[in-house]
Amino acid sequence: MRTCTFGIYLRLFKKMKISPYKPEIRFFDIDAIGHVNNSVYFTYFEMARVHFFGQLIGKEWKWTENGVLVAHNEVDYLRPVMFEDKIEIHVSVLHVGSKSFKLGYEVKKGDTLYAKGNSVMVAFDFRNNVTSPIPEEYKGILEGLLQK
Repeated sequence: MRTCTFGIYLRLFKKMKISPYKPEIRFFDIDAIGHVNNSVYFTYFEMARVHFFGQLIGKEWKWTENGVLVAHNEVDYLRPVMFEDKIEIHVSVLHVGSKSFKLGYEVKKGDTLYAKGNSVMVAFDFRNNVTSPIPEEYKGILEGLLQK
């Protein structure tokens, strides 16, 4: 956590707007048909999560103590993303439980939705190789960002 109290920290994030992740579409991401290959979306979602957590917690996150694992990923492809497209991936919090939470993703070009997906993330203690409760300070932040 940063150097402010939890209450102040939580109030700041309730007012904060998380900026979308803007991937650079690489030639490597394109398949023979000329659009972004379906498997690449999961890499985009992963990078969007890193971007999201970086804005929430910063570099101070102790991943080995309070890490997360992906338990489930899914995506719905609505329109093809092409090499020249400038897309944004918006991340939202859809659900918060005691040991897991669900993130939602929207892949957009302007106001047009190209794909949507979600991931179930499980809190994990890598030192002891076990699932763990979401730390209260992180749980509060996630709950503050829940989509209503």
